[in-house]
Amino acid sequence: MFDFIMTESQKNLRDEARAFTKWVPRELILDMDAEKVQFPHEYLREAGKRNLLGIRIPREYGGRGLGWVEDGIVAEEVGVASYSLACLWGVGADIVCDAICAFGPDELKQSVVVPLLKGETFAAEGLTEPRGGSDFFGATTYARKDGDDWIINGQKRFIVGAEGADWFLIYAVTDPDAPPHRRMTAFIVPRTEGVETKYLYGLMGVRGGGAGRLILKDVRVPERFALNGVNGGFDVFVRMMIPERLGTAAMTLGSVRPAIEIATRYTSKRKAFGMPIQGFQAVGFKVADAVMLLDAARSMVYSTCLAVDSGRVHPNRVRRMVSQSKKFVTEAAWEIANNAMQVVGGIGYTNVYPLERIVRDIRLAMIWVGTNEIMQLIIQNEWYKEFHKVISKEDVRDVEQDALNASDVEEKVYE
Repeated sequence: MFDFIMTESQKNLRDEARAFTKWVPRELILDMDAEKVQFPHEYLREAGKRNLLGIRIPREYGGRGLGWVEDGIVAEEVGVASYSLACLWGVGADIVCDAICAFGPDELKQSVVVPLLKGETFAAEGLTEPRGGSDFFGATTYARKDGDDWIINGQKRFIVGAEGADWFLIYAVTDPDAPPHRRMTAFIVPRTEGVETKYLYGLMGVRGGGAGRLILKDVRVPERFALNGVNGGFDVFVRMMIPERLGTAAMTLGSVRPAIEIATRYTSKRKAFGMPIQGFQAVGFKVADAVMLLDAARSMVYSTCLAVDSGRVHPNRVRRMVSQSKKFVTEAAWEIANNAMQVVGGIGYTNVYPLERIVRDIRLAMIWVGTNEIMQLIIQNEWYKEFHKVISKEDVRDVEQDALNASDVEEKVYE
């Protein structure tokens, strides 16, 4: 985040996150990308030791008890080392713990959240299924009642952290005859009998984070592990879309920032026709555009964090702002990464520089936690609702009437 809008305590937190990112072993990043490491246990253990997991989680459960602005600050810095590491940093402590603290019993807060934020255990979230991604409410994983328990069957895929997780946040259909928004339940599921994970994807990027297939065969879960109660999964899902998407936007800022730094350093040193290539507009303008996009993206993330923290912004508007942040930031990051590779040239396409890994990693950002096309749909829907309910009724100037022939109502044909 911008240093000139940070308080001293926020700057100190940023510096803690930077120190943690500098600690990350180079070999770990390389081994994860080569898939020699399938899940970096030591990384999350170290984050837990430094109290850098669960920035927004209450202190009583081991978090920092801070807000989204602080979470965004840490997420950006964590993203610098590796997008894959940042994803793992966020999925358990930012998403699963948030869900439990908001909707779960104290039993789960103590047994799942406390050890997870210490880095002693790990958690993953199961959303996407083999038959559907964007069609979340068309999920086929189901649970049936059996005494005081529920028996879950189904599959989830592309589950970040599946290989290392001790706990899973799983959405399952519990009332197939109900409307889509009232048919699902969010269960906290331990790695127990009937839970199987397979690390089987040849991912283009964001490797080594344990992403895999999750198979659930007659998994028995007590009803008290149903967050927000049976058939209350929709409310959990809606709330989790904030850390899913706003968290993605914040960490993407950090993950693409090194691309600009590498491109700037390279174009300052590299010479052609007797001068550093930064002096050629075809080069310098691409770097300038990348810096502009990063600043604009960071501004959007910060504004959205403030909106969520304020508690004064209508949930529908928050939903629009979060969706805008996810879409704009990830698309800006893709352009930044490509601009950086372009000005570095052929050597940027090799593993002499990490640009090729950054490009591969950033490409996922426009797909996961809701494709950018879904973000557009949400923005469209929420904007029209907001306009007709609020904006068009506010006591502001109606500029439509400032046209010379605005009174010619017979010319304003709508049907």
